[in-house]
Amino acid sequence: MKVAVIMGSKSDYPKLEEGIKILKEFGIAVEARVLSAHRTPSELMSFMDEIQNSVDVIIAAAGKAAHLPGVVASHTLIPVIGLPIKSSTLDGLDSLLSIVQMPKGIPVATVTIDSSLNAALLATQIMSLKYENLKIKLDNYRREMAKKVLHDDESISNL
Repeated sequence: MKVAVIMGSKSDYPKLEEGIKILKEFGIAVEARVLSAHRTPSELMSFMDEIQNSVDVIIAAAGKAAHLPGVVASHTLIPVIGLPIKSSTLDGLDSLLSIVQMPKGIPVATVTIDSSLNAALLATQIMSLKYENLKIKLDNYRREMAKKVLHDDESISNL
């Protein structure tokens, strides 16, 4: 079980840490790389060749023009999750629109701006089709979320 996490810039890493952490908590191996669709296209393509038989899902995070997820998706049949990163301009809307508006035939699943947690959980859900133990871990994770909400509800209603 392995997820590749590709970011266009090292400055994106802090926004990816939460997702990487949850993947590891679920027992999923993570290979994180900084590779740019524009600045290191040859190295990106070499990496894509390397992971074709060893990775179950790819999370591609990018800001601004955010071509990285689409370029990655165009070079593989591995499911790609695009993670729009909020940059200093347009509050991440530019990234979101760049990722979500893929041309016909090259799909990229897209999650909320800066939500590496949702990207990681979606990757885990996709992988749970192949790895049954992940379904149990996801179910437990959701039960814990529900418990927290109910605890919060109880604490508010007792005010």
